[in-house]
Amino acid sequence: MALFSSAFFCLLLLLGAGSGHPTCQFLDNLMFTCQDSKVTQVPQDIPRNATELVFFLTKIRIIPKGAFLGLDEVEKIEISQNDALGTIESNVFANLPKLYEIRIEKANHLVYIDRYAFQNLPSLRYLLLSNTAIMYLPVVNQIHSSVKFVLDVQDNINIHKIERNSFLGLSSERVDINLSGNDKLEKLPNEVFLGANGPAVLDISETKISQLPSIGLEKINKLIARSAYNLKKLPPLDKFRSLIEANLTYPSHCCAFANWTKQNSFFHPICNKLSLLLDIDGTDFDLDDEHDYYQSLCKEEVDVICFPEPDAFNPCEDIMGYNVLRVLIWFISILAVMGNLVVFLIIVNSQSKLTVPRFLMCNLAFADLCTGIYLLLIAVKDIQTKSQYYNYAIDWQTGAGCKAAGFFTVFASELSVYTLTFITLERWHTITYAMELERKVRFRHAVAFMLVGWAFAFTVAILPIFQVSSYMKVSICLPMDVETRLAQAYIMFLLVLNILAFLIICTCYISIYITVRNPNIISSNSDTKIAKRMAVLIFTDFLCMAPISFFAISASLKYPLITVSNSKILLVLFYPINSCANPFLYAIFTKNFRKDFFILLSKFGLCEKQAQIYRTETSSTVPTSHMKNGHCTPAPKASEGPAYALVPLNHVNSEHTGVGPESTAPSSKKGDSD
Repeated sequence: MALFSSAFFCLLLLLGAGSGHPTCQFLDNLMFTCQDSKVTQVPQDIPRNATELVFFLTKIRIIPKGAFLGLDEVEKIEISQNDALGTIESNVFANLPKLYEIRIEKANHLVYIDRYAFQNLPSLRYLLLSNTAIMYLPVVNQIHSSVKFVLDVQDNINIHKIERNSFLGLSSERVDINLSGNDKLEKLPNEVFLGANGPAVLDISETKISQLPSIGLEKINKLIARSAYNLKKLPPLDKFRSLIEANLTYPSHCCAFANWTKQNSFFHPICNKLSLLLDIDGTDFDLDDEHDYYQSLCKEEVDVICFPEPDAFNPCEDIMGYNVLRVLIWFISILAVMGNLVVFLIIVNSQSKLTVPRFLMCNLAFADLCTGIYLLLIAVKDIQTKSQYYNYAIDWQTGAGCKAAGFFTVFASELSVYTLTFITLERWHTITYAMELERKVRFRHAVAFMLVGWAFAFTVAILPIFQVSSYMKVSICLPMDVETRLAQAYIMFLLVLNILAFLIICTCYISIYITVRNPNIISSNSDTKIAKRMAVLIFTDFLCMAPISFFAISASLKYPLITVSNSKILLVLFYPINSCANPFLYAIFTKNFRKDFFILLSKFGLCEKQAQIYRTETSSTVPTSHMKNGHCTPAPKASEGPAYALVPLNHVNSEHTGVGPESTAPSSKKGDSD
């Protein structure tokens, strides 16, 4: 009877039907499993010969000290979906010689793992800690594994810190580390990998890590950093001596490895063995053909495989892809800034009345000044990031600097086109209706029109900041994103509008030429001069707008005819033509501007002689008058003479009044404001 009772007790023990844990089972394959919410503590009667322990959907709150002590045959322990588990005490996973895998996952309330929980596990090759609430990486440097080891610590929403030397003593063999999904993890200390045998594979995907450590990267064969958006800069390439493959977040980072090769000797195992065949003086022993083959193998250069590959919008090059563009952009940007700044300051500080043409020229100079500032921003950033743009691309293209540069260029471009169009229409209107004073463009009209222009330019420039297209698509910060229908419509709208503005300018200048042309003279000098100046204006507008509009329209329709690299040639050589030419064509080359310029300089004791000449010329001009009752009364003005006008209004007046240019009434200083 006693023999029967002992046998029955052993049977119950093997079946796991011990008292207090009727839901745990010991299966034929030596797996001990507890899969019920009624299990609230770790059973103390786990069979000694169990090789696998599974705790699934239990309500165990604490795994006590030494819970698995003496289970020398256990090879795998899995604790999964235990939402009541909060603490793992010391020596829980300790001195288990055959244990090769530990899985602790989906324990959302697990906040504490004792620093001595993992000790002396020589066979351990995989440790998973996933979906827990721990705030710090557990101490794992006392595991002392003697096999290749994978530490998989992923998707722990509260981990934000990893201590120095965390992986020292983890394994005497290769170590792979997965830290992906720990979205509060922001930093890896410089010494975090110090003394560790690896990592050979490092995965920091979906973390907030912004910088890789500068020590311990030499043994990495594979680097994975997908959706690691804060990692915008890579360490120097010579730190990655063994890197074979990189799977990163930003295509620009792959540019770092595009032209970077290294010898097999950095990572090929046979190459380390060959070094034993070298004597102490560095000379080779006699090697057979096989050794010669391996020696040549170790001298071969290997490319790094990197994803994602750079796309057409972000090729592997500096902001200015060509050295000649790097030089030209400085020259052109300085010319645009200085020319327009001078015009703006001269007009603002001039003693002359701020007339409609002067007011419009102020607006045009400011718009073109913004274009020059944009080019300067691009030029400065190009110099700062020369030869290492891949490390600065993300910060630049996603940062405030690129948004500011993009805003400047779209605002300046649209305001400049709008102002040029209005200047041309104002000239056409003034010349066409020269004798109808009531139809003259008043100052208040010009202000109202330009307020509309400023509002329009500001609106279209700020839209890409609010996701209508985007300034971050390319390194030169132009709104080239046409992925959505709205972005495509936005680009097409601006391009078509600029083409219409160019056609209006051309039509108005042709009409002006027809109006001022003297039909009685076959080819007068004044006609030729006017025609040439108008031809220069139309040609510069065409040269600026035509190539950019043509290629931009094809690109917006998703049929690009040139690459982004070639588009930079248009940016530097064609785009700023108007900004550089306008201050000279509309102001600096005119006599009135030179007068204002020298008079302003004379205030500082400069060019006083030239200023006096212009003052004398102005004061000696006698207006045409009519006699009435013995008094001289000024003849009525046909129209106020323009400041910095390209077409002399006296030529128009001579046709209407029958008097020559020399007898036409000069511009009154009274102004035209109402």
